[in-house]
Amino acid sequence: MSTLTAMPVDSGAAPVAVTRDNEKKGRLYSLDALRGFDMFWIMGGGSIFQTIANVTGSPFWEGVAVQLEHPAWNGFHFYDLIFPLFLFMAGVSTPYSVGREIEKGKSRSQLLLRVIKRGLILVLLGIIYNNGLQIQPVSQIRFGSVLGRIGLAYMFANIIYLYTKERAQMIWFAAILVVYWLLLKFTAAPGFPAGDLTMEGNFASYLDRCILPGKLYLGIHDPEGFTSTFPAISTAMLGILTGNLLRNSTMAPVRKVGVMALTGVIFLVLAQIWNLDFPINKNLWTSSFVLQVGGISLLLLALFYYVIDIAGYRKWAFFFRVIGMNSILIYISGHFIDWGYTNNALFKWLGQLVGDPFGAVALAISLVFVKWLFLYFMYKQKVFLKV
Repeated sequence: MSTLTAMPVDSGAAPVAVTRDNEKKGRLYSLDALRGFDMFWIMGGGSIFQTIANVTGSPFWEGVAVQLEHPAWNGFHFYDLIFPLFLFMAGVSTPYSVGREIEKGKSRSQLLLRVIKRGLILVLLGIIYNNGLQIQPVSQIRFGSVLGRIGLAYMFANIIYLYTKERAQMIWFAAILVVYWLLLKFTAAPGFPAGDLTMEGNFASYLDRCILPGKLYLGIHDPEGFTSTFPAISTAMLGILTGNLLRNSTMAPVRKVGVMALTGVIFLVLAQIWNLDFPINKNLWTSSFVLQVGGISLLLLALFYYVIDIAGYRKWAFFFRVIGMNSILIYISGHFIDWGYTNNALFKWLGQLVGDPFGAVALAISLVFVKWLFLYFMYKQKVFLKV
């Protein structure tokens, strides 16, 4: 299943400008750092700012805390970016992993089996993450999951990558978004008007209620349902197209940054226009949502790529890279390690020393520090959880 593997690491101590050769050969330092920045918010970064808001009551920090929660239905907050950004980056990695294997001479059928295996392992890990390792009735099991969506979207996007050229990949990206929009625009759950996009009335949630076994996260809807996984394939496809640009394009690295940044801005504008007819909605992973998060993802990667891989400023990003190279491990670790207990055992004195009300903030920070130390130990041992 998943494996713990030893692999070489780079401390990032010296500035190293990006070259055509290291783009083709290895990992992008900026991609690992951006993945770590993304996972930082899940491993406790968000809780730090929410705790600050709670103890200060400051309107500013309360505004920040709101951005670290998901909206109830339509709309967009910063926290909505974390999941699709990770999926986008999984796509960016494809030309560096699957693409490199093709260049080495591996057949597409061999790589197809590997891609399917990885996708299904992530689905299985997602089920375990949701339900634990216990025997229970199927009706009590939640099958939809974050890892499952990543696995399925990654799998289908990589199959498209394996058997199509880049132009066809662009067509797939756009066609999925248009077809999904038309599907929800001209259908609805029984008893609702066509195009109804409420939680009860939209066709995607209705279809999930009909075909998904077990229980849905919200009873009548699951934010990681099967139907809304299809537009998530486009999120992964956008990552693959970006990875193609970074690894295979002959244009200068600075120009690649410009292409990513300009495309990101265009996507954001298109998202706001499409939002007027097809609201930005993470729960349904609407086409406008794909463009919204895709635009921000492109802008963030352009920034990280320029600062880290082109300008060569790596030291500041080491904190995030340690997280990014073991992202799946830290994501699932909370179900097997009692981080709260460990944090209290090591740093409860710190919270007491700081005192109320900011002792809670100190403990929120120390919780992230404890998790990072664990990941740093794994990093130094060159041990990484791979699927």
